Amino acid sequence: MERDVALILNPAAGGGRGLRLLAGVEEWLRSHRIRYRVARTRDLDHARELAQAAAAAGEVAAAFGGDGIVGAVAGALDGTDGVLAVLPGGRANDFARCVGIPRSPVAACEALVSGRERRIDLGAVGDRRFVGIASCGIDSDANRIANATRVPGEAAYLYGALRALARWRPARFEIELDGVRVEHVGYNVAAANAPAYGGGMYLAPGALLDDGLLDVVTVGAVSRARFLRKFPGVFRGSHLRNPEVTLRRAREVRIAADRPFALYADGDVIAQLPATVRTVPAAVRLLVP
Repeated sequence: MERDVALILNPAAGGGRGLRLLAGVEEWLRSHRIRYRVARTRDLDHARELAQAAAAAGEVAAAFGGDGIVGAVAGALDGTDGVLAVLPGGRANDFARCVGIPRSPVAACEALVSGRERRIDLGAVGDRRFVGIASCGIDSDANRIANATRVPGEAAYLYGALRALARWRPARFEIELDGVRVEHVGYNVAAANAPAYGGGMYLAPGALLDDGLLDVVTVGAVSRARFLRKFPGVFRGSHLRNPEVTLRRAREVRIAADRPFALYADGDVIAQLPATVRTVPAAVRLLVP
C-alpha cells in the first residue's frame, strides 16, 4: 500500500541515536519509493503540532525517537483519522518492544509497506495522552534521575532505580479505582496501558493495548533489602508472584499521596499528584508488522 510519510524526528532522543540513524531510514524509504519528509521537533508540544499537520495532510505520522515522542504523536492523533507508525530511536523503546516492532528503525520501516493497522488504547491524564505506563512514588525519583544522567541506553533506568532506592522512604497513597477507594503504603502506584517501561521492566506483563482497561500495579512497604532481592523479577514479570505486589484493573484511577510526587508517563512528567488517569479505548490506528 502506497503511503506518504512524515518522519517526526526527535534529534535529541537516545543521545542523538535517531539522528545518527536517519540516513539509513531515508535510504530505505527512497529505495522503496516512499514519499516522505523529515520534520524535526523542538519539543513534545511541537511534535503534537507536527502530528496533527501530518494527519490533516493524509500522511502517516511516523514517530522517530523514544516513548516520549511516540506518546506525544499518538495523543495528537486521538480523535483524527491519522495513522501512527513507530521508528525506535530512543534509549529504551519499550512501546516498540511491547507491540513487536523491530529495534532497528530501518527494519521497522517495513511496516510502512506491509504492516497492518491495529487499534490501540491510550492512557490519559487531563488532556495529555500516553502509550505506556503512568507511575509515581519511587518511579518519580527513578525517572528524574534517569533523565538527568549521562548513563547511556537502557542502563540509565536501572541506574535511576537503584539511586532512588538508596534514599527511599515509604509513602502513603490514596487510590480510587472506578470509584472504589484503596489505601496503599509502599513504593509506587502505576497505571499501565502497555506491559513494559524503564528499559524492559515488565511491570504489568498482562496489560493489553486493546481492552479498555488500565493494569494498576502497587508495591507495598517492604525492606530495601527485600525490594532489591526481588527487583530482577520485574524484567521477567515474575514479581507479580510476590505478596507485596498487587495488581488491579480499572478504567479510571485517581492517585493522591502524603507528599508531593510528579506522575511520569512515557519517561516524562505528565502531571503532579493528585491526578486522575483514565483509559481512552481504541484511540489510535497503529501500523504494526
